[in-house]
Amino acid sequence: MITGELKNKVDGIWDIFWSNGVSNPLTVIEQLTYLMFIKILDDNETRREADAALFDETLDDPTFDAEHQNCRWSVFRNYEPEAMFSNMLQNVFPFIKNDLVADDNAAFAKYMKDATFLVSNARTLTRIVAKLDEIDLGNKDIMGDVYEYLLSKLETSGQNGQFRTPRHIIRMMAELMEPTPDDIICDPAMGSAGFICAAAAYIKEHYSAELMDASVMQRFQTTMFTGHDTDSTMMRIGAMNLMLHGVEAPNITQIDSLSEDNDIRDSYTLIMANPPFKGSLDKETIAKDLRSVAATTKTELLFLALFLKSLKVGGRCASIVPDGVLFGSQKAHKAIRKEIIEGNRLQAVISMPSGVFKPYAGVSTAILIFTRTDNGGTDNVWFYDMEADGFSLDDKRDPVKENDIPDIIERFHNLDKEFDRARTEKSFMVPVQEIIDNDYDLSINKYKEIVYEKIEYPPTSEILADLKKLNAEIAEGLAELEGML
Repeated sequence: MITGELKNKVDGIWDIFWSNGVSNPLTVIEQLTYLMFIKILDDNETRREADAALFDETLDDPTFDAEHQNCRWSVFRNYEPEAMFSNMLQNVFPFIKNDLVADDNAAFAKYMKDATFLVSNARTLTRIVAKLDEIDLGNKDIMGDVYEYLLSKLETSGQNGQFRTPRHIIRMMAELMEPTPDDIICDPAMGSAGFICAAAAYIKEHYSAELMDASVMQRFQTTMFTGHDTDSTMMRIGAMNLMLHGVEAPNITQIDSLSEDNDIRDSYTLIMANPPFKGSLDKETIAKDLRSVAATTKTELLFLALFLKSLKVGGRCASIVPDGVLFGSQKAHKAIRKEIIEGNRLQAVISMPSGVFKPYAGVSTAILIFTRTDNGGTDNVWFYDMEADGFSLDDKRDPVKENDIPDIIERFHNLDKEFDRARTEKSFMVPVQEIIDNDYDLSINKYKEIVYEKIEYPPTSEILADLKKLNAEIAEGLAELEGML
């Protein structure tokens, strides 16, 4: 999380956009992403040139050839405002949209085809360039935090029910799943790539020694992480987010994950996702093998079927789902729950309070954690009733002391100690047969026991005596007031 001076600089850039009529947060982030990419390209080129100069060599395969030197940030940043603006429109933006697409190291550029530059005048562009110049975009740890801060300003949901997942919830899920450099990790509904970035950050923090191996680092930067999304804007934002988290050439594709176009199956060892809720697709566009698991057009159910199909046997999944998935009575709801519980291994259901996604959604959700086995394996399911996530559960989402997340992580990694916990506590185990007998219902309220405290009230005569005494005191007070008039 960024604080202090750096946060003020980012807010200052944001204010420049807003004061010039760009009020959509997604548009602001998209435009900033373009400019950040241009600066990062030049910073990387400058470092490569310096390295070559140490050995008295000429840089091979430069990003900026002689014809495109005016596209370098270090060059046009010194132009007069009108010249800078004209150069951006005529040279720089076309360069990153068209000329970089064939560059294997510019994954971001692959999704620039329909991009539009919306900074409207020379003065605004000059001010933004000057502000970005004050931030060290070469420090990926800092820039990853800066970009996460920018993404935190996204407070609107998408057309199909997708919305930004709070980063502390994503980090919690990464801590629960503990990704390793041996994993093949995917988010088929990646959005801004928050889950993939969290997995990458976890691996960098816990496996720094392994990443010193050139082959491991090469895989980390290229094939270890896969993401899909249908929205070209989110593809660009996700690509930049990954780049700033050290994943230089991610395996991300603009594709409808639920369609026949996505034929990737039996491929991943870990999926973490928050797939779109509320969506309903055209039956004809849905991959047939997904409908064979759950005959539905509801995206929240189809994505669970996709996760099972996409994982390798032994692969794990942590997915956020709306509460309706847990107890829905429709045939498709029961079918997907049965498949996860009886056909594979359901490990945990973490119920989250509805305020987690405020201020832009009040939906109640849960996290399902399961493993593909194709042969059952669910013996007991761990339930946790999260009541607090470290922030107030109203629209303000101010930090508070109450936070169940550390307890959730600790208990999940020590499930052998959970069997003796009572159903009245926040977490407990439920035998699979009990869940089957309850029609595969996974709502925590189905199994949690509530202890009602017996309240002892005083006898009626005592209550009446207290009322008479109170009335007498009121009458006495009124008499005193009258005497003062």
